[in-house]
Amino acid sequence: MSLDGLVAALIADDGTEGWPARVPRRLETVLGSMPMPARAGLRAAAGALDAYALARDGRRLAQLTAGERESVLGSLGTRPALLPLLDVLKVPVLLAAGTERMLHQGARPLFPAPEDPPLDCIPAGEWPARSTADAVVIGSGAGGAAAARTLARAGLDVVVLEEGHHHSTASFGRRTPLDRFAELYRDGGATVALGNPPLLLPVGRAVGGTTVVNSGTCYRTPDHVLDRWTSEFGFSPAERFGPCLDEAERTLRVAPQPLDVLGNNGRLALAGAEALGWAASPLRRNAPGCKGSCQCVVGCPTGAKQSVQLSVLPDACAAGARIVTGARVRRILVDADRPGGARAAGVLVRREDGGELEILAPLVVVAAGALQSPPLLRRSGLGGHPRLGRNLSVHPATSVAGRFAEPVTAWEGVLQSVGVEELHDGGVLIEATATPPGMGSFVLPGLGGELRRELEATDRLATLGAMIADRPSGRVIGRDRTLIRYDLDRRDAGRLMRSVRAMGRLLFAAGAEEVLTGIPAAPRARGLAELDAVLAGVTARQLHLSAYHPTGTVAAGSSPERAPADETGMLRGVTGVLIADASVLPGCPEVNPQLSIMAAALAVTEAYLEG
Repeated sequence: MSLDGLVAALIADDGTEGWPARVPRRLETVLGSMPMPARAGLRAAAGALDAYALARDGRRLAQLTAGERESVLGSLGTRPALLPLLDVLKVPVLLAAGTERMLHQGARPLFPAPEDPPLDCIPAGEWPARSTADAVVIGSGAGGAAAARTLARAGLDVVVLEEGHHHSTASFGRRTPLDRFAELYRDGGATVALGNPPLLLPVGRAVGGTTVVNSGTCYRTPDHVLDRWTSEFGFSPAERFGPCLDEAERTLRVAPQPLDVLGNNGRLALAGAEALGWAASPLRRNAPGCKGSCQCVVGCPTGAKQSVQLSVLPDACAAGARIVTGARVRRILVDADRPGGARAAGVLVRREDGGELEILAPLVVVAAGALQSPPLLRRSGLGGHPRLGRNLSVHPATSVAGRFAEPVTAWEGVLQSVGVEELHDGGVLIEATATPPGMGSFVLPGLGGELRRELEATDRLATLGAMIADRPSGRVIGRDRTLIRYDLDRRDAGRLMRSVRAMGRLLFAAGAEEVLTGIPAAPRARGLAELDAVLAGVTARQLHLSAYHPTGTVAAGSSPERAPADETGMLRGVTGVLIADASVLPGCPEVNPQLSIMAAALAVTEAYLEG
């Protein structure tokens, strides 16, 4: 069915400007990249709104006048139970509307694109049907890249398999952020953890994995986390983390973000923290020479962010590694009849055209990510451990915006710029996080005319995000299709509520006139007392929530009962299958995890080579 009526109603298209009429077509493109259930759900909701208008006014939404559509939305807005559903509908519509409005306002700034370091990338369709290698690495993200480089430098013939494609820095500058978003994220960014409440859990899919689309923030794994992993889980790679973290930081050229490109969003966060006496500082990032394009999460168009396809994989390829793209690993091949027990024998890969290829190798490094590695092991007959796929930890997250009297223009500057660590000991890490024009993840309040006014005043908003160090409360189910279950722990729900108050307090301290809470039933507060009153009447499940950084689903440790992988990262029950991605971490790292993942991959592959 057509989405014209839904779009016209939600963003109050009265025909006076041209860009709103282009939003439905843009929205169709967004939906085309999403999985079928998400597409079907949105169309069903749009159909229900049309049916409501038909029953109420005798015509569908697209046939009503702007005023009549506003009246329909007004009647729906008086029903509190419908507000969360309408907020879900607004997310893709706002993505499409923000992009079209950005294009309408003028040309985007062009950044000179440097030439990327060379990679030896071969499409799966051009790879021989049968080949051999010393090691196959499944996944090219933070863990896979670090493992591939380590093994290749040791003289092994390494093949890296990546389900996504290679994207150059120059290609990022040629398309809108939203167009890149749909291609760089699995399921068009619509991966969802089902539970109470459901959580959007976006993950990257490209050469470089999620490092292509992360914020570039690089925290070292906290010492108390490493101590816990060692003492409680017997995770021996943690003992090697110091030098491995140093190596990862050198490779990524990590340094504090300079103030000159911080942007107003970060400066306001610093000002609010200073007024409160809170610990805050510019974040350490892997982006030397950052131009402040605010596009980290859709591929850096300047080449400043040192994603692993720019910083690690080129070294791996220089040492002889090769990367096969468009390659989905169907299963790990196992020789079950070898003396001494089952042993890895290689992988079976499906090409995008449906054909298959085999790569035979005695070492298979699993680095497909915490959400994809468990199903792969199950498809391979290696999923027998009762804890495989369990122990899923994420960073549940929420965001808050503050409206200021003067323009903030948050998208001019660093996307994730400032860390506020005042509450970090209590499991809450606040980061000043803006988004590219047309890509705001914060759900603006209102419907129709109110939402349109909010959309046109986004230049006065500063945004903060908070992520919670969680108790592992999820699991990854399935073999061919990944199903994620995650129920928010009661303790973590309390941390989320405290984080909203803390972010509101910081924004008011920085001079915000009002705070937008992201809560459909109570979206605004004009002072801390009003914010407290709002929060007293809601629960964390009514916040606008998302989640990031999945870890722990093939955890390593000394206990055969608790850990699917042994203390060195080798999968139990088979020889030659090494786990080297976020799934090997035994618990939540409590910070943005790229350095933790790379250090773990370095540690487990170095230990393998030494053994």
